[in-house]
Amino acid sequence: MNPFKFSMAQNPNQVISMLLKNENAALLGGGTNLLDLMKEHVSNPNELIDISGLDLGAINQSSIGISLGATAKNTDTANHPTVRKDFPMLSKAILAGASAQIRNMATNGGNLLQRTRCSYFYDIAMPCNKRQPGSGCAAMEGFNRMHAIFGWSNKCVAVYPSDMAVALSALRASVRVLQPDGNLRNIAFDDFHLLPGSQPEKDNSLKRGELITSIEIPKNELAAHSSYIKVRDRNSYAFALVSVATGLEIKEGRINAAHISLGGVAHKPWRAFKAEAYLKGKTPSQANFRKAAEMEMVSAKPLSQNKFKVQMAENCIVKGLELALKG
Repeated sequence: MNPFKFSMAQNPNQVISMLLKNENAALLGGGTNLLDLMKEHVSNPNELIDISGLDLGAINQSSIGISLGATAKNTDTANHPTVRKDFPMLSKAILAGASAQIRNMATNGGNLLQRTRCSYFYDIAMPCNKRQPGSGCAAMEGFNRMHAIFGWSNKCVAVYPSDMAVALSALRASVRVLQPDGNLRNIAFDDFHLLPGSQPEKDNSLKRGELITSIEIPKNELAAHSSYIKVRDRNSYAFALVSVATGLEIKEGRINAAHISLGGVAHKPWRAFKAEAYLKGKTPSQANFRKAAEMEMVSAKPLSQNKFKVQMAENCIVKGLELALKG
């Protein structure tokens, strides 16, 4: 780990000022991902700005939904009474991630900003366009069993690791950020994380000096019909091969709206737009669930070692919808 300056921020405006003054500074919340990256010399900030003392940890319910503070811990978020009652999909997703010890430290904002767990990204001896733009993508022809089947480019085939973010995508959340000019802006969750394209080093749409203050989830009618499934190589402390967050709004025996997002398959949480569109207005049946899943998977582009993910993801969508229907 390289030497670095340690600073403590007193308020959000001070954080932004520090970030603008030093483009090589990094924010420290729980540190559950950043410290690993620093130990492996993947990330080498010359200054850490501790934001754990900022007043951004509140979880507040309102008439239009719920606001999750950026520095609130994952554990507190998952176990919050309102989250468990009105947004159970999110609670289940958070509890499926990592270990209890990590959830006790990890923050909501940090969860969104965590970086890929691609082994080539973590190995500084190997080429990786995400870590060192222009060096190449070793996973393209290397070990890519865990990697993307949607949205990848010849620059990067890594997947985004968060469970929490998959549920937030299905819940149509937005990310609220404080800008350097003092104004707030909301970023739709579908627009927050980015596909690799020609700039895989760019994970999200945050601009320099912007600070996440909260995650906003609109009120919905999914609580009675929602689920979260995570398929992994072992039952604890493992990232998803495929995960799926599903929610159904059912009125008069028909699907008024379907909410489906996949994890472990792309550089960002993957909204199943084709499946969602097909199910709207349909009766909730296994046949319709299977048809929706098949339609979504048509555009999948598996790599040399992860073709199994196509069938796995299709089955997960069907199973997730069945579990959501049962409630």
